[in-house]
Amino acid sequence: MTGNYAFIDSQNVNLGIRELGWSLDFKRFRVYLKEKYDVERAYIFIGYIPENQKLYTRLQEFGYILIHKPTFRHKDGTVKGNCDAELVLQAMIDFSDYQQALIVSGDGDFYCLVEYLYSKAKLRSVLVPNSKKYSALLKRAAREKLIPMDNLRQKLEYKKSTA
Repeated sequence: MTGNYAFIDSQNVNLGIRELGWSLDFKRFRVYLKEKYDVERAYIFIGYIPENQKLYTRLQEFGYILIHKPTFRHKDGTVKGNCDAELVLQAMIDFSDYQQALIVSGDGDFYCLVEYLYSKAKLRSVLVPNSKKYSALLKRAAREKLIPMDNLRQKLEYKKSTA
């Protein structure tokens, strides 16, 4: 067992941060996870859309491990690819390999995972993308380990390069 692992719900992170009026720089976020939380392995759970292959490649170059789920396109054009079960499963598959887990999501579907990790002293923190929109269940399960990402804008906001 070495460092900590991060389990990132990409859809929840993207929507939560965007609702705050900014976009997350995933390259800087990976460095932040390593330096602040000693994250050795960072998983991103993301629906697979072939047109986004360039994004997936970049995320891997930044040091993330991508776990994809096939997506379903509705008649109205919206895409659904919920990866909650995959995130929980991966956290449990790797349970004995990490010291502590960092869950990055505000989704209450992770209540049972967060509560279990907390009870086993395996929960480092739960990073909530938007402190105004997250499940109260997570607050109950994570207790003092719940950390809002709202105040990380200065450090982690994506800024388009002018070069």
